[in-house]
Amino acid sequence: MSDTLGVVITGGSKGLGYALAAEFLAVGDTVVLCGRDVQRLEDALHALRRAVPNGKVYGIGCDVGDPAGAQVLAEFAVAKLGRIDRWINNAGTAGMLKRPLWELHADDILATCTTNLTGTAIMCAEAVKVMQRQPASATPRYHIFNMGFSLFGASFSRSAVPHKASKRGVAEVTHFLSKELKAAGITSIGVHELSPGLVLTDLLLQDASGEIRQFLQIIAEKPEKVAAALVPKLRSIKGRNTCLRYEPLASMLFRIALALPRLLRNA
Repeated sequence: MSDTLGVVITGGSKGLGYALAAEFLAVGDTVVLCGRDVQRLEDALHALRRAVPNGKVYGIGCDVGDPAGAQVLAEFAVAKLGRIDRWINNAGTAGMLKRPLWELHADDILATCTTNLTGTAIMCAEAVKVMQRQPASATPRYHIFNMGFSLFGASFSRSAVPHKASKRGVAEVTHFLSKELKAAGITSIGVHELSPGLVLTDLLLQDASGEIRQFLQIIAEKPEKVAAALVPKLRSIKGRNTCLRYEPLASMLFRIALALPRLLRNA
């Protein structure tokens, strides 16, 4: 795909969001990032501009669970990009603790569900509003990506109930939004599930025991590697409702099987 794209990435100040931004910039796309921590966002923007001197990247502080913030982000993105071709709902949280539901604080449960599920739904709504105002087409040319959990993914995850439940909800948002777009006759917009697999980030390692942390460091992929594989797929995506994976499920299970003997030897 030779045309440059306008890309929005929520939660883009670190981890996979930051790595995706770097890859998009490297191929000439223009990127808008958002993040809750304004200082960390500014640091990320500075680092990206240093890494890709000719890249066009902009950022704004935004809490994805805040409806007013979502509207401000959309307006900012339109002002900077002109046209939004890809909107990636990357922002998310696994909560403060990986504990049984009854051991979690209510504020932690609320924050996790608000960021993951409510935030994704709000951002999808804003993205659709913007994309509807752009030139229409008979097939999707603008695409929204959400990071939800399949039933298998939720079962495999070691995270707490609010994280697993809210991420399953994100998958349903993607499914039902696609149906609504089709029913409304909106042909220009595709909405897709984005599955990056296990990415070695602070979010993944948070509240992990020594053994679990060691295991995750063996089997998880670095954000830069995942982003390098995903961005070409994100740029060339077609269709209305697909699941875009970093790697086939069988490959991930194979890597886990290879890692187990090493982990047991070091136990």
